[in-house]
Order: sequence, then structure tokens, then C-alpha cells
Amino acid sequence: MVTAIILNAAAVVLATVKPLTATYGSYFAAIANAALVLFALDYAARIWTAPESGSAARRGPWSARLAYIVSPLGIVDLVALLPLCLEFLVRPDADWFGVLRLLALLKITRHAPALQLFVAVIRNESQVLLSALLAMTVNWILVSAVIFALEHETQPEAFSNMLQAMWWAIVTMSTVGYGDVVPLSPAGRVFGGLVMVLGIASVAVPAGILATGFSAELRKRRSMISWHLVAKLPLFANLEASRIAAIARLLKLDVVPPRYTIVMQGEPGDSMFFIVSGEVEVEVQPRPIRMGPGQYFGEIALLQEAPRTATIVSVTECELLVLNAADFHRLLHEYPALNESIRETAKRRAG
Repeated sequence: MVTAIILNAAAVVLATVKPLTATYGSYFAAIANAALVLFALDYAARIWTAPESGSAARRGPWSARLAYIVSPLGIVDLVALLPLCLEFLVRPDADWFGVLRLLALLKITRHAPALQLFVAVIRNESQVLLSALLAMTVNWILVSAVIFALEHETQPEAFSNMLQAMWWAIVTMSTVGYGDVVPLSPAGRVFGGLVMVLGIASVAVPAGILATGFSAELRKRRSMISWHLVAKLPLFANLEASRIAAIARLLKLDVVPPRYTIVMQGEPGDSMFFIVSGEVEVEVQPRPIRMGPGQYFGEIALLQEAPRTATIVSVTECELLVLNAADFHRLLHEYPALNESIRETAKRRAG
């Protein structure tokens, strides 16, 4: 689907280059039409399979299908089909028809986590962004009124009405500065300089809001990922959700490549490791031991406050949750059941 979306957009863009259209126009049209057919099949399949998931499924198949159709992603999928629906009403070679075909790019939101993150941030910060936009709109109108009053007599053609003044105001406040309309009177130029400074501040406000929103959303998603990873570990599976969340805040996710030495025998022990995915090999005699998801290692050195007793190497790429020594001892103090379980495992391994 992602390939179809990209090829469709490339075909539409390249079709606007006349030398290429003269030679490959039929190929561009074939690619765009094939993509539209695929989008239509995808839309029909999603409507048909809608009852398989979602809370609306409990209310009946048609409720679930209607819920998908009116959902944001359902509307995006429908918008991608507009060229197919309007092909008999609009000339296929019209410029606006190409714009309609490019609307299919919105479908990539479903497959791109980065775009989903952006949409989530906009949704979460919508009220603050709306307040900032309202303040910018008020400033824009007031700036337009002042520059109109200052420049109307000096430049009756360039500033003949407030609408023309609004063009200068938005170009100046956004710090774009096309230079097609500029103040000529001394008062107008002084005011223009103040508007430029005001414009920098106006642009910085929504940028700061979005930056804060992205940071908060990333922290929330990472916290949720850590929670799910911790909940999958047998050692913590029976704990309450609040306790799992508290433990998740202590753990750091680390990904190591195959054949990577995670701990070395004889080095000081400063952390223990929980295996989320992948396999590691403990180099002990007479035969190395393999460990997989759900198991943990490194606790013996922390409990005994001694050097590592064995070298441990990753067999495959591994996702590990790392707990440092200070948090390890605090965890054992706060959760006696975990303390007992970890000590029993360490004693069995050491024996």
C-alpha cells in the first residue's frame, strides 16, 4: 500500500513535465489508475472487515462499518477515492484533477508512525494552539489597521484598502518579507520594524507549543512501551498495574546487536538485565547456557557486591531492560516478594 501511494504521487508529479508526458504519459496514467483501483479494494476490504475489531463490533456489523466510514482514517481513505468518483465529472487532464489524485498521500498516515505522532500532538495541543492562533489573528488585524492608517495617503495604490494592508501584515509578521509592498513613510518604517520583532515572537509561540507537545507525547509513548514490556516479564506479571508502572520508570530499554558482549567476567557489577526479546549465551563450563525472553541475569554480582561471575554475549539482536544497582537495591527493599524470588534464583545459579 505504501508503494502504491508513493508511485501514485510520483506518477502525478512527473505527468506535469511535458517532455516526460509525451514519452511516458500512458505509463503514468496506468500507474495512477492501478493505484486508484488498489485504494478502492483496500477501502472495500476495510469496510467489510470492520466488525472484526473495535467497540462498535459489539453493536452489530453495520454499526462497526459505519464507525469506520466516519472515522478520521476512514474519511482519508474515502478522500483518496475522489478522483475515481469524479473522473466522469472532471476532465482527467485538468490541473485540479492532479491535486485530487495527490490527496491519496494522506493515506500514508496509517502506515507512518511519525505522522501519527504529529496528529496526536496537534490533537492534544489543539486548545492551546487555537488560543495562540486567535491571538495572532487579533494582532494581524490590528497591525493591518495601523499600517493602513500610516501608509494610505503615502501609497494610495499599494494600501488602497485594509485587505491589501493585511497582505503586508501577514508577510511581515511571518518574517517572510517578500518586499513587494513596503512602507515608505518614516512612521510606517518604524512601525514595520516593530512588527518584524512582534512577528518573531508570534512564530516562536506555536513552535514552542508544538515542541513541548512532542516531548510530552514521546515521554507518554515511551512510558507505555516500557509498561507493556515490564508487564510481559514473568517476574513482574502478578504485580498491580500501578506497581508495574513504578518499576517501569526505573528500567531503561537497551537494544544490542548479535554477538555483543553485554557483561564481562571479572568486571564490577553495576546493573542487572531483563530479556524482552532475543537470546543471550552465558559462557560457563562445562557448557554455555542460553537464556531467552522473560529471563534475567546480572543479579548475582549485585547481591554479592562482587565482580561478574561469567561473560554473557547476545546470540541474536536483543531488547533488554536495564536496572542499575541503586534502583535494584531499592526495588528489593520495597518489594519483599521480588527480593525473595530473585535471591532464590541467584542462590540456585551460584550453587
